[in-house]
Amino acid sequence: MKELSSNIGVVILAAGHGTRMNSELPKVMHPLHGKPIIGHMVDAVIASGVTDKPVVVVSPQSDLIREYLGEKVAYAVQEKQLGTAHATAAAEDSCAGVDQVLVLYGDLPFLSAKTIARFATFAKEHIVMGTTTVPDFEEERKAFVSFGKIIRDNDGKVIDIREKKDCNEKEAAIRELNTGLYAFPAGWLFEHVKKTQPNNAQAEQYLTDVIFMAMKEGLQIDTVDVPVRESFGISSQEDLAIAHALI
Repeated sequence: MKELSSNIGVVILAAGHGTRMNSELPKVMHPLHGKPIIGHMVDAVIASGVTDKPVVVVSPQSDLIREYLGEKVAYAVQEKQLGTAHATAAAEDSCAGVDQVLVLYGDLPFLSAKTIARFATFAKEHIVMGTTTVPDFEEERKAFVSFGKIIRDNDGKVIDIREKKDCNEKEAAIRELNTGLYAFPAGWLFEHVKKTQPNNAQAEQYLTDVIFMAMKEGLQIDTVDVPVRESFGISSQEDLAIAHALI
């Protein structure tokens, strides 16, 4: 039997400025049902029992986040916003000594403790991806149109993540999507995030590229089915209004 990890670090990415929010307030500090968005995520992580003290990756201008969360979390600073892989790399020192690292996002207020805990049930040497399956792209699910589609082989093995614009007709009908939530072997993760390159229009380094490295190396990739509602992230005032309606 594979050895399961009991020494897990949780990294919550929360350094983005959230320009689409059209607000001076950091995106994750916008209030939702009585507390900031980031508060919902941190509370869910702590309730999951996966770790006692998650690491929150913040920008240098993070006073409001630090004032709110205080000492219930550890902090890592992403000096420049250069993508999710770059942000994850900033947490390396804060994750010293852990076997496995779960990477989450601070703008997912509905992610539950139960779902978070499921990422910790897999062998520590495996890659774990969170995927969600939508029935359609209507109403609040419109936000999922831009999510990469999960491509599996005939044995059910994940072999690719395909952007909508790159899909053929058969792939375009796929409704299983990549949520961007992952768990990695710690040493392997921090070695590989440093290898990512900003080969895209945004000149950013993405965690998706780390997954492609894992596929190329033949690592075992397991998946967690994340409920659609829990996969809903907040990137704009419209998303925030939808979140209030969902509550």
